[in-house]
Amino acid sequence: SDKLKDLLELLPEHDLPEDLKSKHCKRCVVVGSGGILHGLELGHLLNQFDIVIRLNDAPVQGYTDHVGNKTTIRMTYPEGAPLSEHEYPPASLFVAVLFKRFDFNWLQAMVKNETL
Repeated sequence: SDKLKDLLELLPEHDLPEDLKSKHCKRCVVVGSGGILHGLELGHLLNQFDIVIRLNDAPVQGYTDHVGNKTTIRMTYPEGAPLSEHEYPPASLFVAVLFKRFDFNWLQAMVKNETL
């Protein structure tokens, strides 16, 4: 728990951003990465939700007709985190799901710009 407290102190912010805190989540949708939406052309419908939570690193580009292009929150394990900074939309929140010791080491390396 001490390591976690120290790690949280390194983060610039460890609460929800104000724009997410103030949202009244009336309609939320969670979009997984299994490919079940491919071919259904539900992108326009998914974009209409107040909050769109995407899991893992499922691609959006090239599939917007099927999965939409709105991402409010992206949740993934560190090993599934997008590698390119262009894959992190500036208006969305990235949530790293940490549960293994290595995950905390990964977060510390990311925050301190260290190599693992």
